[in-house]
Amino acid sequence: MVTATLASPVSAPVVSPFPQAAVETDLRSELIEVVKAEALMKGVALPPTPAAIGSAPFQIDSLVVVSILCTVEPLLGIELPESVVRTGGYSSIDQALGQLLPKIEAYWKKRKGGK
Repeated sequence: MVTATLASPVSAPVVSPFPQAAVETDLRSELIEVVKAEALMKGVALPPTPAAIGSAPFQIDSLVVVSILCTVEPLLGIELPESVVRTGGYSSIDQALGQLLPKIEAYWKKRKGGK
């Protein structure tokens, strides 16, 4: 008598989707804090709401943006390269996020094989 056992199917590793909303929320929060601190030092008045601060013209240095990337690295499970930040900085928080998020996502997908 021959007994057969069924081999368990080999399943592909489960890959989580890119956590765009969480990354954007964390980066936006950090950028708003940076802009508020810098505006306070320079004596510049900012709009009253976070959304208005995000769209207000305010120069954000690229080195400052590089320094806050570490806030989302634990969420992503990878270390981000400085190259995701545009040299020369950004003219608003919304512009920074609009250019950072696609680059961060592309790098994450490359490293994690994400969807």
